Amino acid sequence: MSRAFVKEDGPDNEPLPDLPISTHPNYVTPRGLLALRERLAVAQGDLVRLKARAERLDRLPQKAAERDIRYLEARLASAIPVDPGAQPKDEVAFGARVTVADEDGTEAVYEIVGEDEADASLGRIAPQSPLARALMGAGVGDTVEWKRPAGVVTLEVMGIAPLG
Repeated sequence: MSRAFVKEDGPDNEPLPDLPISTHPNYVTPRGLLALRERLAVAQGDLVRLKARAERLDRLPQKAAERDIRYLEARLASAIPVDPGAQPKDEVAFGARVTVADEDGTEAVYEIVGEDEADASLGRIAPQSPLARALMGAGVGDTVEWKRPAGVVTLEVMGIAPLG
């Protein structure tokens, strides 16, 4: 094959840009730390599999795995583990499971967890979220105002428990 048809340098051989790293402290729960380690192991396994492919013309999946590994290694290096059991029992803090009720009496449960563990569909919120900021420091029986784009919602803290 003519060397003219072989692309050895250029954008295909450059790494993908890194994923953005949060500027906030990287607090993690034990569950969140374990999840980060598991995600790193999966990404490393993916990279090994991708490098072993016979057909490697499409380098994008390999670059994505390398980028993900860099991100996960950086998040693990900056992780600040927090023991939810060592947090205050009488006020909402990082690592707490909080039960709240709105003005209609509808209850919801939220967990204040690290950014990488946050998942709104599971009720897991990052400490920088507007809801977590509203709840932090509140005790059982306190009311807080959650400022949302759709309007302010008043919530009463019904219960606080450490994540287990």
